Amino acid sequence: MESMLNTLNGYLEYVLMITLLGTGLWLTFRLGFIQVRRFWHGVNVVRGKYDDPNATGDVTHFQALTTALSATVGIGNIAGVAIAIHWGGPGAIFWMWITAFLGMATKFTEVTLAQRFRVKTQTNDGNSSGVSGGPMHYIEQGLGKKWRPVAMFFAFALITMALISGNAVQANTLSDMVKTVFNIPAWLTGLISAALVGFVIIGGISRIGKVTSILAPAMATIYVLGGVSVLIINAEAIGPSFRLILSEAFNPTAGVAGTGAGVFLQTLLWGVRRGLFSNEAGQGSAPIAHSAARTEEPVSEGAVALLEPFIDTIIICTITALVIITTGVWYKTTPTEIILNSGDLSYRKMHSSGHTTALPPEQIKVIDGLQQTDVLLSWHEFPLRQLFLDPQLQQRFEGTIVTTQGLAHDLSGQVYTALYAEAVENAAPLTLWAYQLVLGPAGGFIVVFCVILFAISTAISWSYYGDRCAIYLWGERAILPYRITYVLMHFVGAILSLNIVWRLGDLAMSLGTIPNVMALVLLSGLTHRLAKTYFKEKPYQKSSKD
Repeated sequence: MESMLNTLNGYLEYVLMITLLGTGLWLTFRLGFIQVRRFWHGVNVVRGKYDDPNATGDVTHFQALTTALSATVGIGNIAGVAIAIHWGGPGAIFWMWITAFLGMATKFTEVTLAQRFRVKTQTNDGNSSGVSGGPMHYIEQGLGKKWRPVAMFFAFALITMALISGNAVQANTLSDMVKTVFNIPAWLTGLISAALVGFVIIGGISRIGKVTSILAPAMATIYVLGGVSVLIINAEAIGPSFRLILSEAFNPTAGVAGTGAGVFLQTLLWGVRRGLFSNEAGQGSAPIAHSAARTEEPVSEGAVALLEPFIDTIIICTITALVIITTGVWYKTTPTEIILNSGDLSYRKMHSSGHTTALPPEQIKVIDGLQQTDVLLSWHEFPLRQLFLDPQLQQRFEGTIVTTQGLAHDLSGQVYTALYAEAVENAAPLTLWAYQLVLGPAGGFIVVFCVILFAISTAISWSYYGDRCAIYLWGERAILPYRITYVLMHFVGAILSLNIVWRLGDLAMSLGTIPNVMALVLLSGLTHRLAKTYFKEKPYQKSSKD
């Protein structure tokens, strides 16, 4: 399954990169660098300066922003940044910044259009006034009825994204972290978190908005303060880290995942991919949350939305990246239990210039801890140099690893399901290690606490995105079956392997993003006219509280 997903993503990732960056660049110039010129207007709208309590909608501008931020500020900021550095090297962070800057114009456009074409719906749960918006509406209404098949395709893709990227990936990272720190089984973590998510999403957007308006600021503040503390202590390493990011962005040489970090295109791809996963610009997800904001002016909510990539990627992701790079944990090894049937296990063929993915041999002979083959057993794509029987790495393993069985047999015939080796970390545990290295147990608590909050709040917010798409496709009768499926998928995500869940998320993200950004380009003229009229006539001044 992982091989199939890698093949599909391999075809789509280049299309995604070109369309995403190209659209962001086009919209940046088409709208006259609106992410720079109207940044402070977005700040004023968020702080309630122009709020109109009688306007159509379910939540305030601030609650709409925090709902969207709860979906964007999440696992991508902790695990996604670590994965980008692991695969693409430090230079991937530069391309995350570029993705975020261009994404500010993209997000302004998609949210403005979502507000412009939002519709009223009949709801049966009594928890909202029944407004619904998003790419499926502006594709069909903005481009015409003949585009309805494209709108339906997007809606189905976003439901898939919601179930996997916004839900299963969150559960997977949460269970991975809790297993690493507390040794609690993944199924138990998944059961508890699924119950919490289910309790909140049954209440609809009103309850989601209330919960996220508390969770989002709290979790972001705690995480940022912890990261800033690490950087203050490691202040002398900040400058060299920035220089490393910039130099590796165009001439990548470092990394632990083989050629993935040694080729410019791969560094670019991992930065763009994880940047998009983190700030979601172009995915078409956040416009659904912003469509529920109380306003009669589409552009005002677009101005709010352009703040998201800045907060999410330029600020929070950069803090995570600097913490990982300044501490050096991205290339350090640590004694690790190597579970021989784990999804984190891989096989790397050794070359003079590095190593690449390879099919596993049926058996690997090991003498004095050393693998007697050029295709090495690897953990997180890092070839394992020596294998041991104990966590202290004192007793070297000798025998045979039967890869088809996920077992190791020593010379006496004893069977092992796990061995030990010096290996690198990846995803959330890598960020956890960086925080702990500087702040001790307190640093570990901060990351674990924030992973829990990030994962649950993101899953809560994303449930609403899929909810609106399900209504668009099948009507109100789809709400309950969708929510039940969503909660079940949260549990499934908790027990699957890291690589499969993230690859599924990447595939769903590509399928949904491509039709959305196509519509944004085609409707960019309308967005330009709406913005020009709004800032010329200044209707927001009528409700100004200053």
